[in-house]
Amino acid sequence: MAGETITITTQDGDFTAYVARPSKPKAPAVVVIQEIFGVNAVMREIADGLADQGYIAICPDLFWRIEPGVDITDKSEADWKKAFELFNAFDPDAGVKDIAAVIDHIRADPGCSGKVGAVGYCLGGLLAFLTATNTDADASVGYYGVGIENRLGEAEKLERPLMLHIAEEDQFVPKEAQAIILQTLKNHQHVTVHSYAGCDHAFARHGGEHYDEAAAKLANGRSLAFFQQHLA
Repeated sequence: MAGETITITTQDGDFTAYVARPSKPKAPAVVVIQEIFGVNAVMREIADGLADQGYIAICPDLFWRIEPGVDITDKSEADWKKAFELFNAFDPDAGVKDIAAVIDHIRADPGCSGKVGAVGYCLGGLLAFLTATNTDADASVGYYGVGIENRLGEAEKLERPLMLHIAEEDQFVPKEAQAIILQTLKNHQHVTVHSYAGCDHAFARHGGEHYDEAAAKLANGRSLAFFQQHLA
């Protein structure tokens, strides 16, 4: 199954998105929200995997306002340097605006059932939280989101299901930040939080330095069950 690149048109400008489709004619959709490395092979692999599970997966280029077409890896110092420069220049609120446009676009797709979820990693984990609080996505999942603790005031806007995966040894989300997130969200009726002992940031990034196969399998299974429940 080969994915395709499409163009999303907005009032702010045009940007591209990678789309992978399932074999069935009608299916729910999932917006795949990138890490700090752009729409790279890892993100396309995640999208392809979701398509294999029966979802239309769409991964937008959210760095387009800074530099369109970013596709780098976590394998070199130069790429890490560029990734952090992009991260520091990125406006999360503009990103959420773009995600909202992607949700509208894919929801109107003839192959979409009308249900649209979102899943994000790292920077995308924060954006998945903000997607849950600021868009009409039907269900959102965030993996090791960086900076969620700074936006928890928006949790009161949550009206649809949100699942968060937290790595207990996350070098980018300190223990204090994790405690604040857990304390704030633990009794929220729409939120499910899972913590993974001994896991560092990006434990679910296939091929990454901190990839943990068992934890990734557990988290991904939980995410799929969550989408099956809320996007049916």
